[in-house]
Amino acid sequence: MRLDLEQHFPGTVAEVEGVFLDADFIAGLAALPKLGSPELLDQRQEGDTVTQRVRYRFGGALSSAVTRVIDPAKLVWVEEVVFDLTTHTAPFRILPENYADRLRCQGTYRFEADGPDRSRRLAEGELTVRFPLVGGKVERAIVSGLADQAREQEGLVARWLDGRRAGGA
Repeated sequence: MRLDLEQHFPGTVAEVEGVFLDADFIAGLAALPKLGSPELLDQRQEGDTVTQRVRYRFGGALSSAVTRVIDPAKLVWVEEVVFDLTTHTAPFRILPENYADRLRCQGTYRFEADGPDRSRRLAEGELTVRFPLVGGKVERAIVSGLADQAREQEGLVARWLDGRRAGGA
């Protein structure tokens, strides 16, 4: 299933990229519904490239049809992102800790200017879930959940940037 998300933020591209690389912001993502407590596993910078690995746990509800074949407690994954601070692109991969043979997701984030002191982040990728009978339903649920999270994240990033400008974050 194709993944296409667009987010808008009240900050420059560099400011917004900086937020997504901030360990305190990553921990603050726990405030979002359905996400659990993100855990920054690794972050390495080499020149203008930053490789970051964050573990997430699904914390939402799933239909009974889905939970017949998927244990929600096992929905744990690592998002590996390689930020290129020069081109403002960031290829990503989702690496499931369970069901690794049944889920694949990868794509690219692009950070772009969207007016004076505004930017947007585009996520483009592909998600494949291999579960007989419910794979398509799971794909739609995941993409819908990611879209919901993206909308919630816009507000969180805006508040984070406001706090930094006020000297509070």
